[in-house]
Amino acid sequence: MSESQYESERGIYILGGEGRHRGFWGTQSKSRGWGTVAIIGVGMVFTPALGWVAIVSALVGVTVLVILTSGTHNGSIIERRRRSRRHQLAQRTHADEFIPYDADRAALLTTALEQTNKTKDKADRAGRIEWARELNAMRANPDGCDGMGWLQSGRGVPGIAWHGPTGEEPYLSVAFSVSGQLRGMESSENVVRGAEAFGAFQASKAAPGSLMRMMQSVTRVLPADTALQEFWVLNNIDEDAPDWAKKSYEEVLIESSRGAMVQRHYVVGRWPVNARFVEQAREYGTGRDGWRKLMAAEIESFRRGLLDSRHSWAEPLTARGTAAVIRHMQNPSRPLDLVRDMEPTSTGERARGGEYSAHVVEGIDPESGEHVEWWHRTAVIRAESLTVAQRRPLWLLELLVGRELDMIRTVSFHVELIPAGEARHAARRDLVSDMAAEISETSNGKIPLDEGKVKILAAQRRRSDLAEGSGHHGANWVGFITITTDSRDRLASASRELAEVCANEVGIQRLEWLDSYQAAASGTTWPIARGLRPHVPTFGARAMRVIAGGGDKEAIA
Repeated sequence: MSESQYESERGIYILGGEGRHRGFWGTQSKSRGWGTVAIIGVGMVFTPALGWVAIVSALVGVTVLVILTSGTHNGSIIERRRRSRRHQLAQRTHADEFIPYDADRAALLTTALEQTNKTKDKADRAGRIEWARELNAMRANPDGCDGMGWLQSGRGVPGIAWHGPTGEEPYLSVAFSVSGQLRGMESSENVVRGAEAFGAFQASKAAPGSLMRMMQSVTRVLPADTALQEFWVLNNIDEDAPDWAKKSYEEVLIESSRGAMVQRHYVVGRWPVNARFVEQAREYGTGRDGWRKLMAAEIESFRRGLLDSRHSWAEPLTARGTAAVIRHMQNPSRPLDLVRDMEPTSTGERARGGEYSAHVVEGIDPESGEHVEWWHRTAVIRAESLTVAQRRPLWLLELLVGRELDMIRTVSFHVELIPAGEARHAARRDLVSDMAAEISETSNGKIPLDEGKVKILAAQRRRSDLAEGSGHHGANWVGFITITTDSRDRLASASRELAEVCANEVGIQRLEWLDSYQAAASGTTWPIARGLRPHVPTFGARAMRVIAGGGDKEAIA
């Protein structure tokens, strides 16, 4: 290939076509596969006694199961029923409400409930219901960051969040505020180089020896803030200037900021707290001190990687800074960098429940002191929802700076870094599975579905990318986008606008709205690296990890 041909191919990537590895049942749901086996098994057991009735019943059962588990653009019937039950349970128990924990208020409510325990007065009983409801909604963290605490939360030092979400492996996370790779007018060559540099940075963290296993990028899109310009005017305008001139400058600020949106960028690293992490931390010190010293080295390495990937600056957020960002994303009336009244443990804004498709936050504007209400809705972007097409590094530009979208939004992508050896084995296994399925269909005289060809091409691309010596590693990724408005009607129209832009401009065929648990879904776009289900390594990969252990205890590092 000539140099010019090579240059023309650089910066072109193909995304979409497959979203998960092939298992025993291929890519179809496990519930359908095992349910079919169970129904057929029961039918075979009762066939000797019932005869054709058992056979017909088994066929009807399999047909009903297929109908219930068939995926549509609105999800399967079972999924919709599950969401409906979840919403009904949340309404009945008020579990979707959130009130920041107040120790004094909680003690007062507990005392009131104890004192009126045996009362028969109707007014007291009505009060008891309201007190119990408030006490049940009072929690330390909102649903989006449930189980989150801090390993390091001092002033002027990087904030290290410690997460223990239910049913997941504990992990540490650190959020970095970054400049973004592009500043002003940039050539296409610089765009490609930036993408390649960030890819190389991710590849360096995907090696088997790396402790960090997941990375999250967050872009916050919000209206332009003219505070800095207004501050400049107050300090530089001529006091003798006529009133009409001062009024004219104010009009310029208003007109220039009308409809303008700005972006703030963050990158988050995630370190699982496993036996290997604990063992390496012992080399730095005992207990939590060793953890902090190990994380200090990891944070500095992460920062150097961000700078090498063409970010002009990258600074880790303090615990108060991270909490301020989380609070702002719930209540945009709070400035993004307002930390003067923040405590690291204060991560939640009051939220009311009862909404199926929204996370409704009731906050206070710190500038005016007035009560405000913000409506949030989150959707997931999966690999199988993307059209299979050639994409350049700026393929998400319409989501980030599109003129058709004027709502506040946050776009976040989570990438799990998988060592090349494991990814290469999975790609080879998927390719064999897909080719076998196509051969099976063609040998029976059937015309293969386009879906099968797309999967084969995707597996072939992955296997080619992961060839020995390429320097590439595997990745498991998912994207989320949260939109924010100030009313239900505006949220409904914004949802339609976003879906239209995604389908027509970005190539996202389907946005999967995470309805019935929107309060928890909001956390997927907060800078806490939460929302991606880790891939399940093969038995061989798990065995090799056990054999590898944590390294030689006698080694320096």
